[in-house]
Order: sequence, then structure tokens, then C-alpha cells
Amino acid sequence: MNDIIERQRAFFASGRTRPLAFRAAALERLAQAISDYESDILAALQRDLGKSRVAGYATEIGHCLTEINVARKNLKRWMRPQKVRGASLFPLSRGLLVSEPLGVCLIIAPWNYPFHLAISPLIGAIAAGNCAIVKPSEISLNTERVLSAMIADRFEEEFIAVVCGGPSASERLLQHRFDHVFFTGGERVGKLVMKAAASTITPVTLELGGKSPCIVAEDGDLAKTAKRIAWGKFLNAGQTCVAPDYLLVHKAVKEALVERLKESILAFYGPDPKQSADYGRLISEAQFDRLSELLSEGQVILGGQTSRADLYIAPTLIENVPEDGRLTGEEIFGPLLPILEYEDLSAALDFINQRPRPLALYVFSRSRQLQEKVIAATSSGGVCINDTIVHLSASSLPFGGVGQSGFGRYHGRAGFDTFSNRKSILRQTLLFDVPKRFPPNDDKDLRLFRWLSR
Repeated sequence: MNDIIERQRAFFASGRTRPLAFRAAALERLAQAISDYESDILAALQRDLGKSRVAGYATEIGHCLTEINVARKNLKRWMRPQKVRGASLFPLSRGLLVSEPLGVCLIIAPWNYPFHLAISPLIGAIAAGNCAIVKPSEISLNTERVLSAMIADRFEEEFIAVVCGGPSASERLLQHRFDHVFFTGGERVGKLVMKAAASTITPVTLELGGKSPCIVAEDGDLAKTAKRIAWGKFLNAGQTCVAPDYLLVHKAVKEALVERLKESILAFYGPDPKQSADYGRLISEAQFDRLSELLSEGQVILGGQTSRADLYIAPTLIENVPEDGRLTGEEIFGPLLPILEYEDLSAALDFINQRPRPLALYVFSRSRQLQEKVIAATSSGGVCINDTIVHLSASSLPFGGVGQSGFGRYHGRAGFDTFSNRKSILRQTLLFDVPKRFPPNDDKDLRLFRWLSR
């Protein structure tokens, strides 16, 4: 690790990563590598998480290629220095904001979207002109191997490198000084990353998770609402950081929505989701055991079937959930969907606000007034109205958390900015100096400066 980091520091110091042409060529090379390795990536995702080829492409490969295209089309504009006003006390001064690369960055990726969440921040790092070390999750072992092979095949190690291994590899990496650490994962490990980075005063982006609520009002389109909730919840077997974690459904439409949810799950995955090529698997026995324990809370009204040998838990709907239980207190991160009802929207908002601020919040309603009330009364990393998860696909919308769901933003321009130092520059005129700027000064000068400061 010492050798890789030192060679990356030397490569960055050479200035080769700074020109527009180098960054654009690197992004093009990355896009070509992804296309060339597509079959290997999809096969690895299927072995690790049971992802179908369509799901693997749509949620991992396709998103990365879109991000690369956005970066390539806009990179010249992003890199252009931005002119701003100078200091008001100095009339002919001029300001400039210049985005400069940070240096050598560390990207620690999770196992649930092991390709997408390794490559997406890497796109921002390359676009901003940095060198980078990527640490994939060892839990998604097959994808880790493909990532390592693909990057080693197309990039010099002194520019982009992949370091494999378990938690000890991450711990050793974090003992080194980086210019930025980008971590995606759970809150517990996020705290350890932040603590380690603090020892070297390294800036950190934390993309964590949390309990993303989904409010269903009585005036929504229940058919579309059910389909979009079922899709977002059970995608990747619920192992999505922004999956709807629990439903808050108006009492008047709860029973109707439950029936629509059942119909949608049947339409998506058939009478036996275990046989469906479109329904994924849990990543590990530890994940299976944790989720199986949660099944004991509340009343299962659909699903609940399990198979430890196959790392399978069926899409599951749960009612009569205790408000102080684990299902309402910890991030589920699996295919269990608790359904709670409300009569008064204010009570539902209070329920949400009593918990840590989530990464995403969903609201299904035709009423603009109700939508605005929910947005104003809650705090979350992002909000998606009348759909789930798809807000991630908009490169124009910076993605990230707030509070315990993390901090920092990426996607599109936000990713470029995250991996850049926004350097402020002031150019001062040599034509004259402001009168009374220099001592000696008196009360008359004080009055002058008070006037100029208005």
C-alpha cells in the first residue's frame, strides 16, 4: 500500500492528471472498459446477489455509463474558472473561483451495489483530476475480482488502483494520509472511517443509509403507487440504501393499497418468487440471519418464506408492527416491508421526525399542498414524489444524506465538486489604493470605513 500511494502521489505531482484532454481520455477509457467487461460484470453480480442481467445493467452498469457521458459532455464547462465580484471595499478588484484537484483519493465501496458504488464516485474523482485507490467490498467477492481485473487491465496503478481484502485492508489504508476519503456503507463503519480520517485531518464524504419513510396519502393513484413501491422495495431483495424502509399509509386507503401491493408482487415475481429470475438473493448468511429474526415482529400478511441454503427471503409485507420494535427502529436493508397507518398527517410527520433524518423520503399524493407540507416539515437527504429510488438517476440532482444518513454529495457536477478544491482568487488593481487604507488613521477615517461598509 505504501508503494502504491507514494507512486500515486508522484504521478499526481507530475501534473499529468490536470489537463482536460487527460481527464476526458481517462473517462472514455473507463467507459470502454465497462463495455468490454460487461458480461463478466453481469455474471459476477448474478453470483454475488442473484441479479438478473437486466437488473445488473440497469442499476449498475447503465447508471455508470450515463454518469460518464454527463461528465464528458460537461467537463470543459465544469473546469472553467468562474468569475465573481471582488471585494466591495476595493472597487476594481476581481474574484475568480478555480476548481483544482485534491490529489490522491480513497474510495471505499459497499457490497449491495458493488460495481455501481465503486465506479460512480471514481467518475467524479477522475473528472476532477485526481488519482484514486478503490477498495471494493470483499463480501461481494466475484464483483471485487472483476473490478480489480478491469481497472488493472486499463489503468496504470500509479493513476487508478484497486486494493482487495477484508476489513483489515481498509484499516491499513486508513492509516495513510489521503486527500479525500469517500465511503459508502453503514453507520457503524462510517464512524470508524471518520475517526481514522480525523487523525490525518482528511476530508470525508459519508454515504450511509437509514430508515427511508414512504407516506401514502388517501388521494393517490393506488395502482401506480403500489407498483412503484413494490419495485423500489424489492429491487435487489431490498438491499438498497434508499429503499422504502416502512410505509405510513392513510387509514382510508390502507386495505386497498395492501391488496394492490400483493397484486404487484405477484405480477413482478409470480406465485413463487424463489423461482423468478428477476428476484435477487441476500448477500450472506449473516444478512439472512439478521433479517430472519425481524420476521418475528408484527403479523406477516404476505411472504415470510425463507431458505438459508439459498439465502432467500420472499418479498414480505408486515402489519401490526410495534412502534418501538426493531422493524421501526433499525434500518431493515432487506425484503421486509412494515405497513403502518395514520389518520392525521401531522402525527405521521411526528413519527418520522422522532427518528434520525433519513437518506430518502417518499410521498405519494396528488396534492401539491400536501407534498409541500411534507417537504417543509421533514429533513432528509432527498425527496422523491410519486415514485421511489428514481431520483438517483438524475445527474442534475446531487445525491447524499443529512445527519446520521451521511454528508457530502455526488452525481454529475456534485461529484466533480466533491473531489475538487474550490480555490478562491482575488486580483487587485495597481492603479490606486483606497484612501485612508493605511495608518495613521483617526475617527474621520473610521466614519469613512463605516460608510464604505454599508
